[in-house]
Amino acid sequence: MTIAYEGLLLGLATFLVIGLFHPIVIKTEYYFGTRPWWVFLVVGLAGAVGALFVPNLFWSALCGIVGFSSLWSIKELFEQKERVRKGWFPRNPRRKQQD
Repeated sequence: MTIAYEGLLLGLATFLVIGLFHPIVIKTEYYFGTRPWWVFLVVGLAGAVGALFVPNLFWSALCGIVGFSSLWSIKELFEQKERVRKGWFPRNPRRKQQD
């Protein structure tokens, strides 16, 4: 009997990627506002396209997880802006609030 541990590792990796992107979104909005949304777009598209060309299923799936988590972060970045506006998160007093 062999144990297929890849599914468990992908589950853990998904958990960690989501956990990593959460503070990245918060810090990005705090220091830069929503202007760098396109960075998340580029990373997301690169991850999605990379998933198509990586031959190993585990690494392909991991590329897809990172890619789509990055694309989801675009939405979260703009929602974070609203959460800051509502006072749920601190506003950076040193950053101009132009975006």
